[in-house]
Amino acid sequence: MGERPRTLWERLVLRLFHFWFLLSRPMTLGVRGIVLDERRRVLLVRHTYIPGWHLPGGGVERGETLLSALARELAEEGNILIEEEPRLLGMFFNKGVSPRDHVAVYVVTRFRQSGPRAADREIAEARFFSRDALPEGVSRATRTRLAESLEDAPIAQIW
Repeated sequence: MGERPRTLWERLVLRLFHFWFLLSRPMTLGVRGIVLDERRRVLLVRHTYIPGWHLPGGGVERGETLLSALARELAEEGNILIEEEPRLLGMFFNKGVSPRDHVAVYVVTRFRQSGPRAADREIAEARFFSRDALPEGVSRATRTRLAESLEDAPIAQIW
């Protein structure tokens, strides 16, 4: 169940995207959410610009708190509205993106979804999956964060 290799085009787009971040933001900070529904299924998203399934989230914008960025990203990527302050799982160094990137991961259990997330230019699909039936192509980092939050695996510092 590994990730499919990225195409040359996908690698180029990702590199250009990260290069722009380095120029515009010398240090980057992101947020991701482990959104668990009442049946303990997890919300995963499949983007149009990178392969695989990932936890929903994105960059923290200038002037945003971590929690406001998380709320914005979950609303944008999954129509999720947080109803109770989530639990911080940890801060992770994402050296795969840049030597200055960190990601805060929160566990969200109290929320409502305003409706199914329709596909668009950024998000190809957003769905809940049971932990024992994850789709093909779930990223390594996503699998690791799920094990840390749901199976009491040791929390790593590296994304």
